Amino acid sequence: MSVFHRELAAAISRASGTPFVAEDSRAIRGGDISEAFTLSDGTRMFFVKTQPATRIEVFEMEAVGLAELAAANAVRVPQVICLGVASGQAYLVLEYLPLQSHGDAAQLGRQLAQQHRVSAAQFGCARDNWIGATPQPNAWMGEWVEFWREQRLGFQLKLASQNGYGGTLQRDGEMLMAGLGDFFTGYRPQPSLLHGDLWGGNHGFLADGAPVIFDPAVYFGDRECDLAMSELFGGFAPDFNAGYRDAWPLDAGYAVRRTLYNLYHILNHANMFGGSYAAQAQRMMAQLLAQIR
Repeated sequence: MSVFHRELAAAISRASGTPFVAEDSRAIRGGDISEAFTLSDGTRMFFVKTQPATRIEVFEMEAVGLAELAAANAVRVPQVICLGVASGQAYLVLEYLPLQSHGDAAQLGRQLAQQHRVSAAQFGCARDNWIGATPQPNAWMGEWVEFWREQRLGFQLKLASQNGYGGTLQRDGEMLMAGLGDFFTGYRPQPSLLHGDLWGGNHGFLADGAPVIFDPAVYFGDRECDLAMSELFGGFAPDFNAGYRDAWPLDAGYAVRRTLYNLYHILNHANMFGGSYAAQAQRMMAQLLAQIR
């Protein structure tokens, strides 16, 4: 084991109150933002994520988000063991949960609805965090439309401009933000505790079928945001939607607002990865503008 692994083992020992001597480490592939691996002593195993030391605040806010979700006592999340900096790397150590892709999707839907019942006085969060590698501003605001305009679409469009995406994207973005209130006629969402980044890769199931969610970007917002993203890239079984709607039916306007909410994530993907995401965002804006012209 490397010096870094030994330092991690010492941190785990301190945090858990039980001596831990690392004997095996295995890389886990699939993440876009962090490096990940398991660390085991032959009896206990932990899941470890790393980034450059300058990114420690990313893990600090992930830990805060996981604690908020755990306190909701709804969908299970991995327990945070410890976090810090060792050998020039920021690390986050979580309990290791052996996950599989299939399980009780209806239970996940019901439990997510239960999580969304956890509310706050305003929209936002006590601290800013990240959506992928992008900063996510969360200043508290009393009006949801203003929050979505300023801290979600407006913020991403400003980044897009800085990244060279101007012209029609910015023009249509400004028009869309000006008409944002039209999507909320007769609908006033309450602040719900959101996972915030609920795509298919951020959920799984234990062997008994119990659902687990992870890698959150937590804030209080319209519950439809989580549901919209669950449909953006697929990966959720039909029973998930049925379970959620049985527990808490959706407003009829969700079918249109789904595109509005997913536009945020597509703009973020354009800002992080480039490629065809800017063109996809442009098509989504055109579709939305057609609803209010």
